[in-house]
Amino acid sequence: MFDVAVLGAGAAGMMCASVAGQRGLRVVLVDHAQRLAEKIRISGGGRCNFTNIGAGPANFLSDNPHFCRSALSGYTPQDFLALMKRHRIAWHEKHRGQLFCDDSSESIIDMLRAECGAGNVQWRMGCTVAEIAHGEQGFELRTSQGPIRAAKLVVATGGMAIPQLGATDFGLKIARQFGLKVVEPRPALVPLTFDPAHWQALSELSGVALEVNLHTGQGKARGEFLEDLLFTHRGLSGPAILQISSFWKPGEPIVIDLAPGRDLAAELLASKSGNRQQLHTVLAGLWPKRLADRWLHLAELGGKPGLAALRLADAPDKTLRALAQDIHQWSLIPSGTAGYKKAEVMRGGVDTRGLDQKSMQAKAAPGLYFIGEAVDVTGWLGGYNFQWAWASGVACGQAL
Repeated sequence: MFDVAVLGAGAAGMMCASVAGQRGLRVVLVDHAQRLAEKIRISGGGRCNFTNIGAGPANFLSDNPHFCRSALSGYTPQDFLALMKRHRIAWHEKHRGQLFCDDSSESIIDMLRAECGAGNVQWRMGCTVAEIAHGEQGFELRTSQGPIRAAKLVVATGGMAIPQLGATDFGLKIARQFGLKVVEPRPALVPLTFDPAHWQALSELSGVALEVNLHTGQGKARGEFLEDLLFTHRGLSGPAILQISSFWKPGEPIVIDLAPGRDLAAELLASKSGNRQQLHTVLAGLWPKRLADRWLHLAELGGKPGLAALRLADAPDKTLRALAQDIHQWSLIPSGTAGYKKAEVMRGGVDTRGLDQKSMQAKAAPGLYFIGEAVDVTGWLGGYNFQWAWASGVACGQAL
């Protein structure tokens, strides 16, 4: 018998359990994995990108975008840093406000385990749940380690990203069992793939990286980022693509500016007079040489023979303007994504219109709560999803 059973001993689940336990509730954490918090362990190349110093509601996607405001304002990145300070965990800031551990992500796991210990949280690891029933006494879980009864049930089972670490749709099944709506889930923060026949001409650029500006979508659904792009054998990846993938919808183009912050047409025209450099040399000064070679080669195949060897001084203004426009507005339509195996998170999940924003409790099922990635709140790349896990976990833990 427990006051609270928390399903899922990941970032959100441990945070919630520790807060509720330290407030005097009898809490049990249930997880089907034998090893604790694998997604925390591998995050940030093993150093855990545990939050972003600038995290706020604008950095999250949801069909109900205002839902996340309450939890995020109630527990901020500074609050998490104060917790780390108490546990003497050193950290540093990297690119665009992303915060990482100086040492290992294990220190975050150890901290959360210690916080759960301070709340006398009970553990059921390697414990699978076969059935959940609800009655007058609360919830009864039929598990591989025997029955568990709890007055309240928190679902922190995450999403479907990285199934090789044990990710499943179990949380969404529970939501549907109790009559909650689910926003259609799909992979997010994921590489984009292209038709192999069309991509073959670009596949030899695998490994080339550069900073780009890219966008997709229209109106409120538009996403735009200045980030690093990586060419791969199958398509595009890197932070730029992972960011835009959360906004991309099948059939829509993504538009990439391969020379962000510059007016390439004006630069080429201004330096044209008497310039004996070949266009290939000019582009090789702007980009990695392999990209310059391939871009001009494909342009020549597309009906512009001799373009690479053309001297800047001899190039018609019209040709230079067209070249600049192609570089600033490279439009292409992905065929799909690399799927949940390569995705960092799941977009979609339990429809937040069915949850109370302060407590995370299901409106139609009192005593049932959903937190973390299982909920339709998806952060940008760069520590934002961990901040949602901490914030939603604390909001729920306090409400319990």
